[in-house]
Amino acid sequence: MESILFIIKSIILGIVEGITEFLPVSSTGHLIIFQNLLNFTSTSERYVEMYTYVIQLGAILAVFVLYFKKIMSTLKNFFPKKVGYENSGFKFWFMIFIACIPGGVIGILLDDLADKYLFNYVTVAITLFLGAIWMIYAEKKFRPNKLASKKLNVSAKQALIIGAFQCLAIIPGMSRSASTIIGGWIAGLSTVAAAEFSFFLAMPVMFGMSFLKIIKIGGLSTLAGIEILSLAVGFIMSFIVAIMVINKFISYLKKKPMRIFAVYRMIFSVVVIIAGLLGVFK
Repeated sequence: MESILFIIKSIILGIVEGITEFLPVSSTGHLIIFQNLLNFTSTSERYVEMYTYVIQLGAILAVFVLYFKKIMSTLKNFFPKKVGYENSGFKFWFMIFIACIPGGVIGILLDDLADKYLFNYVTVAITLFLGAIWMIYAEKKFRPNKLASKKLNVSAKQALIIGAFQCLAIIPGMSRSASTIIGGWIAGLSTVAAAEFSFFLAMPVMFGMSFLKIIKIGGLSTLAGIEILSLAVGFIMSFIVAIMVINKFISYLKKKPMRIFAVYRMIFSVVVIIAGLLGVFK
């Protein structure tokens, strides 16, 4: 019975991750809250931390599947003879590389401190609320007038700006998606272009961070069979749900503002604080 309950909890968390990874509501913040609510624990040391990073890879795989043609096109035209550097796959991935630099530096310097001091419901609630206010202000001031997609052609300066804003995501509750989209607005990208760039940026960032975390924690060799099954279930659920969410999210951004996500963040943050005061979280 305990094993079945453990798998059910994993399914729920996989769904939560798949829904929230690419929406501007903070997947890490939601996982922290729901892991507490579900009392998702294990006998293996740091298993829950490993689980969090493994199921994030499921969501990242969804980007690879949905944008497979685009990815293959950039690789086939890595050094094209006719279209030149501006439309080359080399430029596209080089901009992704540039955008990864700020987050990589900040992650190396501050990641352990963030894990130690910021991964709690109070930080999540405060950051969700303040981040929502920032989203509303940024959308009103910086979001381009045109909501439809423009060609995803990012300059080095724009990539660096987006990468710098991505650093805010080290604080649980801030949201990597929200941070990069706002950075895209400030850099002059349309909302859809900023969102899609954040998807591509997520692949090397999240894969690299997850891989390093899993190695640092100790890998999968020390886990029990039920724990490995739980990882697989969470990974699969995250992947399936993320595929559905990404398409819906892009369709939404083409027509409507992101204010609804800011309102949700505010409501959820208040609920989290009330739950914390009532002793729901341990």
